Amino acid sequence: MVGGVLVVIALLVIRLSDDTSAPRLPADITLPDGATARAVTFGTGWLAVVTTDDQILILDSETGALRQSIQID
Repeated sequence: MVGGVLVVIALLVIRLSDDTSAPRLPADITLPDGATARAVTFGTGWLAVVTTDDQILILDSETGALRQSIQID
C-alpha cells in the first residue's frame, strides 16, 4: 500500500511538472489605444482578450498580432 501511494505521488509530480502543456505567450502584447484587459483565455495558436469596453480581441499567440476584433453588443 505504501508503494502504491509513492507511485501515485511520483506520477503526480512528474505529470504536474511537465511544462509543455503551459500556454505560450508572446514577449509583448500591445492592445489598441484605450483598451484595458478584463480577462484572457488561451487556445491553440491564439489568445483572446476581453476588454473593459466590451470587445473580444483575438491575438496570435506567437507574434501577438491582432487576428480579429469582435464587438459585444
